Amino acid sequence: MKKLWEDFKKFAFKGNVIDMAVGVMIATAFSAIVNSLVNDLFMPLLSLLVGRIDFSNLKWVLGEGEGAASINYGAFLQAVINFLVIAVCVFAFVKLIGRLYRRQAQEPAQPARLCPYCRMEVAPDATRCPHCTSQLTE
Repeated sequence: MKKLWEDFKKFAFKGNVIDMAVGVMIATAFSAIVNSLVNDLFMPLLSLLVGRIDFSNLKWVLGEGEGAASINYGAFLQAVINFLVIAVCVFAFVKLIGRLYRRQAQEPAQPARLCPYCRMEVAPDATRCPHCTSQLTE
């Protein structure tokens, strides 16, 4: 049992497991924001465009009476719109991160400068070689 506990601790407290947990928490908060955006902004605007229809109340009733089953396709439409908004946001975020990585990769690296005496690499603005302490004139 002790070995099982040690294995679990090694797994649970790895950096990538903790990172994943933080990502899930942030995604949950982001989902709440997107749900509010869709339900409180997009759906009322869409309702105005299509004739003041409240999408959350759209349903097909499959029987008669108070307890009749219904297919709530309005709630499904809202879920689809939530998904599309989240997908667009994630796509935009991934494109932005990709652009930042490409920009970093495009920055030219400083050409290596070699000491003329020991042939070790030195900083471009160095006046002495840190390896052989020779005075650099170039």
